[in-house]
Amino acid sequence: MISYQKSNLKKNSLIETKIIDLTFDGKGIGRIKSSEGYLICFVENVIIGQVIIGKIKKIKSNHIVCSLIEVKVKSELEITNEFDDIPGAPFINLDIKTQRNIKLKRSIEAFKRIGKIHDIENYFDEYIDSPDLYHYRNKMEYSFSAIKYDKIKQTDVDEFALGFKKRGSWWMVEDLNKDSGLFDKDFEDFLPTLKSFFMESGFSPWHAPKKEGFFKYLKIRKSISNNNFIINLITTSKNHELFKFDELIYILKKRFKERFTGLIHSINDEIGDRSYQSNNKLIYGIDYIEEKILGLNFKISLNSFFQTNTNSSKKLFQKVVEYVSEIKERKVILDLYCGTGTICQLIAKKFNDTEVIGVEIIDDAIKNAKENIKKNKIKNLKLYNLDIKKFFNSIYLDSAPDLITIDPPRSGIDKKTMLKILDIDCKNLIYISCNPATQARDMEILLRNRYQIKKFSLIDQFPHTSHIESILLLIKTS
Repeated sequence: MISYQKSNLKKNSLIETKIIDLTFDGKGIGRIKSSEGYLICFVENVIIGQVIIGKIKKIKSNHIVCSLIEVKVKSELEITNEFDDIPGAPFINLDIKTQRNIKLKRSIEAFKRIGKIHDIENYFDEYIDSPDLYHYRNKMEYSFSAIKYDKIKQTDVDEFALGFKKRGSWWMVEDLNKDSGLFDKDFEDFLPTLKSFFMESGFSPWHAPKKEGFFKYLKIRKSISNNNFIINLITTSKNHELFKFDELIYILKKRFKERFTGLIHSINDEIGDRSYQSNNKLIYGIDYIEEKILGLNFKISLNSFFQTNTNSSKKLFQKVVEYVSEIKERKVILDLYCGTGTICQLIAKKFNDTEVIGVEIIDDAIKNAKENIKKNKIKNLKLYNLDIKKFFNSIYLDSAPDLITIDPPRSGIDKKTMLKILDIDCKNLIYISCNPATQARDMEILLRNRYQIKKFSLIDQFPHTSHIESILLLIKTS
C-alpha cells in the first residue's frame, strides 16, 4: 500500500486505493495510509475489489472524498462485454444478479441507518428487475468538446470530441466510438459518422477553459413504442444562422429514414457546465415523441420529465396502481410532481369514480399532460401548472385527500413541501423515489409524524448504474 504524507493530501491531488466496501448511498469505500494513520476514502461509481485512481474533492479530519479518475485494476467480480466503456455505467461489467444484490443491500442499509427503520425487511414486497437489461434508455445526452481525453495515451489532447465527459472532468470529453449498451445501438454506432459531419462543418466544439466554441450538446429522445426519435442540437448563438441544418437532416434521413422524426435547435450561451437551453426552434418534423403505456397514449415533448426506462416504468406504474387498490377510501387522490401525468392518468383511468388532482411546475410537461388527457378521454383528472408550495397556498381543498402520491427529484421532498403534506393530515401516502438515501431521510420525518410503512418495493429502472427506484406505501395512524 502506498503511504502518503497527510500534509501533501490537498484538493485535486491524486490518490490510489482499493475499494473494500460500499456505503448505503452507493459510494465506494477505500483506505489510504498516511503519516498519521489510515484515512477512509469515499469514491462514487466504483465496484468492490477495484484499485482506482481518485482525485481529492474534500478533505475531512478522518476521511477524504474523491472523484473517480481511472480504474487501474479491475475487480474479480467484473465480467467482459462488447460495449464502449462510459462513465455513466459503472456496473456494466457486473452480472445482473451481483448488481441486484448490491442495490438491495444498499437500499436496506439506507433505510436502517438514515431512516432509523431497523425492521425494514419486514415490509419488503419485491425487487422488480428491468425487463430490458441493455439498450433500455429512452433519452441520452452527448457532449461536445475541443479537448478530448485519449484513452490510449491517457492524457488530454486538443481534438474535436463527441461523447461523454471524462470522470472527474468538466472540460474534456471521451469519444463514444460504438454502442454503450444503454441507449439505441443503431444510433450510437452511427455517432462517429455524425462527429465527422460536425467536424467538417467548419464550426468548432465548445472549449470550456476558453469559454468559446459552437457545438455544446446533442440530446436524443426516443419512443420505445414506435422505435423513432427526435434530436436536439444545442449550440451557442454565434453565427448559428450559417450552420447547414439541411445537410444534417439529409444524413440523418438517409441513415435512419422514418425513425428520425424531428430536429430541434436550441441556444445555450452560458459559460457553465450544464445543458441549459433557450430559443428552441423546430427545424424539421415534430418536437415530441409518443409512447403507449398500459393502454394509454402519451405525448412527450423534448424537455418534459418522463421515466428514462420505458418498459421498466410500466412495472413501476403497475405497482403504484396495485398499492392504490389497497386503500379502501380513495375519493380524492393528489399526485405531486406529476410530470406529463403518467401516474395520475393511470390512476384516474383505473379508478374512474375517484377525483384525481395532478400538480407540476414545468410548463411543457403540464401542456403534454393536458393533451394526453383529451387523447385518453379521461374526465376525472384536474391539472395545475404550479409549484407545489404555491399550489398548497392558493388552491382550496375542501378536505384532505385520501391519498397523496409523490415522486420528487433525487434531492427528495423539500422542507416546505414536507410541512404542507404533514399539515393537511392525509391518511395515505405513496412515495416514489430514485434515491433511497434521501427517501430514507424523509421517512425518518414521516415516521415521527405517525406514518407507518405498510410495504415497499424496489424497481431497477437503471441497470448497470448505481441507481434504483423505490416505492413505499404509508398509512397514517390515529
